[in-house]
Amino acid sequence: MSDRNVLGDELQPCGTDPLTGFHRDGCCRTDDDDLGNHSVCAVVTAEFLAHQQTVGNDLVSARPEFDFEGLAPGDRWCVCADRWLQSFDAGAAPPVVLASTHERATEVIPLETLQRHSVDVPADPRGLA
Repeated sequence: MSDRNVLGDELQPCGTDPLTGFHRDGCCRTDDDDLGNHSVCAVVTAEFLAHQQTVGNDLVSARPEFDFEGLAPGDRWCVCADRWLQSFDAGAAPPVVLASTHERATEVIPLETLQRHSVDVPADPRGLA
């Protein structure tokens, strides 16, 4: 059985540069081993990254021991559903790619909230300059 997104369709990849996902396969797949529920495909913003640093979740600094280079605004990243909601409550939620957001995100975040923050992102956003 394939993983489903919040729209009920097959889950689409979130990002490979940097390589994201709990399983580091580019998708926001989640399972019982993923205690953080890394299910929300977010296009991270400077505001989101700054907010997460203030609450002790440093997503900017490199962590080589976890093969993590750190994030920059514009990166697509599988964010923990509760961390996304935490930023939403603080007014700093990043946009969400619904086709790449796992259906389990709705266990924490109402679908309507995700839809209000949805964005379509092309596979290669460099052409949007």
